[in-house]
Amino acid sequence: MNTPPETSSATAFVEIDPEVYERRWKILAVLCTSLMVVIVGNTALNVALPTLARELNASISEQQWMVDAYGLVFAGLLLTAGTIGDRFGRKGTLQFGLLVFVSGSVFAAVMNSATAIVVGRAIMGFGAAFIMPATLSILTNVFPRHERGKAIAVWAGISGGGAAIGPVASGFLLEHFAWGSVFLVNAPIVALALVAGYILLPKSKDPEPERLDPLGALLSIAGLGALVYAIIEAPRHGWASGQSLMWFGLAAVLIALFLLWELRNTTPMLNLRYFLDPRFGVAAGVITLIFFSMFGFFFLLTQYFQLVLGYGTLEAGVKQLPFAAVMIVCAPQAPKLAARYGVNRVVAAGLLGIAAAMALFTFAGTGTAYIQIMPVVMMMAGGMALAIPSMTGSIMSSVPLGKAGVGSAMNDTTRELGGALGVAVLGSLVAGRYDTRLTPSLTSVPTSLRGQAQESLAGALQTAHQVGGYAGARVADGARNAYVSGMHLAAVIAASIATLAALIVYRQLPSTNLHTVLQPVVERSNDSDFAVEFGPA
Repeated sequence: MNTPPETSSATAFVEIDPEVYERRWKILAVLCTSLMVVIVGNTALNVALPTLARELNASISEQQWMVDAYGLVFAGLLLTAGTIGDRFGRKGTLQFGLLVFVSGSVFAAVMNSATAIVVGRAIMGFGAAFIMPATLSILTNVFPRHERGKAIAVWAGISGGGAAIGPVASGFLLEHFAWGSVFLVNAPIVALALVAGYILLPKSKDPEPERLDPLGALLSIAGLGALVYAIIEAPRHGWASGQSLMWFGLAAVLIALFLLWELRNTTPMLNLRYFLDPRFGVAAGVITLIFFSMFGFFFLLTQYFQLVLGYGTLEAGVKQLPFAAVMIVCAPQAPKLAARYGVNRVVAAGLLGIAAAMALFTFAGTGTAYIQIMPVVMMMAGGMALAIPSMTGSIMSSVPLGKAGVGSAMNDTTRELGGALGVAVLGSLVAGRYDTRLTPSLTSVPTSLRGQAQESLAGALQTAHQVGGYAGARVADGARNAYVSGMHLAAVIAASIATLAALIVYRQLPSTNLHTVLQPVVERSNDSDFAVEFGPA
């Protein structure tokens, strides 16, 4: 039997349970299965929206809320859910989240209305907020530090790869089964995760729990919820509209109150001193920028494949699989590269890869062959595979093990905020350029149909079909060219942001963190007497 490394406090050494240590890779498999439920459940719906709109006669607003209800509840609850896991137990929190998630899935599948799907998606988001932080915090407490980087990299690879698997699963199910299958597919996966988790997962929680912080929890939920809502709604109402400014202002006030309360509270839910450590503060900011680019990229790519190049739902999903393959294969190699060349250099290289991929995306046109797009997809995945594991590891190495749930929740919150911003900001850039470039193509279109064409590329293609003939073909060609022009602008902005993030990482992030060091060391956190000793790889 392998002897597990030891963890210590200031007063005593405590050996990791040998039985838990022996089954640590099986535990990781359970955690990744639970994580996949969340990731696939979040991304699979995008492909299904046209079908749901047709089958349930859902309005554009209802379609938007089918997507956004999940992210709004999920992002708002993450910090609170992570704290609850630390306080009361991470295994129970994870299994509670899985049960809530599958309940929302079943509700959305069997209730035959658009409103029910919105409610079901909100319930799924509630469950996901308890699942995702628990998976990473359990991982952090099961693996010794010298193996933790590799385990986090596998977790990150599954997280990134799952984003590309969701559309494939959704496209396959919609071509062979009723629309409800998109939600019910989660049920057997959740059942497997629950049974395996009950058997394999150890119980863990903060050994020195502090008092609960209900006011901090309430302010964080309200503040993050208001911020995500403002980001979601801004493209529809206008970023400078009165309604958008009101919601952004409310979010700013609530988040400021949360930060002030956490600074004054002797037992804060989120210790703000963590942000003084570059491993936490810089990494949190960079993860936001990474997922800004990633979610924005998928938003652009999915519509480009289906509406510009004319791929079917399943085909569009399958053509995104190289992204998942590269992420899952390459992410576990990132800790080795970080240990050899330095975390800051490897992450900066990954961000430059993301920037290069977005820059190459500007060469895509209305008739570009897939073989020319595939290298862009793979380059984006390679950059993500280099950057995400090390940034996640940096955040988790900067907090004590007892607060792993809070660290994990912060990691997940920055991902969600970055993703929401990526879709909203890049989507707004595309919409603005699209509207400007499309107008000359609508001169021969009846006034009653112009609004539909200007609303979206899908609306323009529908208008072209209704008009028909030469005028319809002119509208379709003009709309595709207008979308591609907007896509190019968004890609340039995303590439610039990724390049800026690379410079910040290279200059500000330490070259090592405790997940990349392969020699025995002892680390003490700055804010507690927690210390960890671990052995060589």
